Amino acid sequence: MPSASRAFLAPLYAATLSALLAAAVPAHAGDRFATVGETVISAADYQRALSVAMRKKYYHAKPPEAEYAKFQREVGDDVVNRVLLLAEAKRRGIQPDRAMIDATVAGYDRQYGGSANWKANREKMLAAVVPQLEAESLLDRLGKLVKNVPEPSEAVARAYYEKHKDLFVEPEQVKLSVILLKVDPSSPQAVWNSAKDEAQAIHRRLKAGADFAELAKLHSGDKSAAQGGQMDYTHRGMLPEAVHGVVDALKPRDLSEPVQLLEGIAILRLDDRRAAQQRRFEQVKERAADLWQREEAQARWDKLIAELRRATPVRIDESHYAPLPATPEKARAG
Repeated sequence: MPSASRAFLAPLYAATLSALLAAAVPAHAGDRFATVGETVISAADYQRALSVAMRKKYYHAKPPEAEYAKFQREVGDDVVNRVLLLAEAKRRGIQPDRAMIDATVAGYDRQYGGSANWKANREKMLAAVVPQLEAESLLDRLGKLVKNVPEPSEAVARAYYEKHKDLFVEPEQVKLSVILLKVDPSSPQAVWNSAKDEAQAIHRRLKAGADFAELAKLHSGDKSAAQGGQMDYTHRGMLPEAVHGVVDALKPRDLSEPVQLLEGIAILRLDDRRAAQQRRFEQVKERAADLWQREEAQARWDKLIAELRRATPVRIDESHYAPLPATPEKARAG
């Protein structure tokens, strides 16, 4: 296939791993990655799937060696599972969504119709692309069928709530006032030092009884300056990382020492702290029902995959994987 054709197909490969496995590989394939029942997955198909997954997760960075070995196995399992799921979809008599596939092909015609390469190679390209679209459609329809979980009763949602109360906690909230002396992050150290000195001077005036709101209006570069530095309540986890420890140590009406942030030097005052609160079931029952439904749908999908793997012989040539790092126990045993 010409290089332009490969470039055209690249986004499709990036969109799905199952696309690589739409057709069974002949049993006489030379270099095998795995055998799933009667279907052989070639090493080339596995490597292609791994490359796609790597680009999606790590872009062009190189993952840590231990993480890479684990990631290889995750991709290998995903490739095997998709072969099993495609076979299951066909066993159930599920048919691809022809209208969707035709519409997608029509979209390619509109997008690439002016390309001489598309006109010359359209049939060859579509011969590779359409089976991929068919496979993706089969998996999508199988997924919708298996994951079609009805809404739970209130009793089921309540039981889920009681079992997962930690998911329904209103996080601690804090109300702060701030005086921010803005500094461009790329400024030289001398500029930062000057801002720190100014912040220390303001801090001394505040400790001596100066009005925080007035000094905020005069000196702060934060958008809250017009309100005397007062900010709305915010969840603790939404604060910049450098602020967490500072705020945790404050009591209501306490002032912080000047603290360096990405955007400048800040003086914080804790105006109020609202403790984390457990939300009642009546307040979150819709969310509890939705979370139960999602977990149940995923559990049914995982159960199907487990059943298919138990029922189908799967042999993976693990020489295609990097060795997993030794655990401390194995290292000591060695």
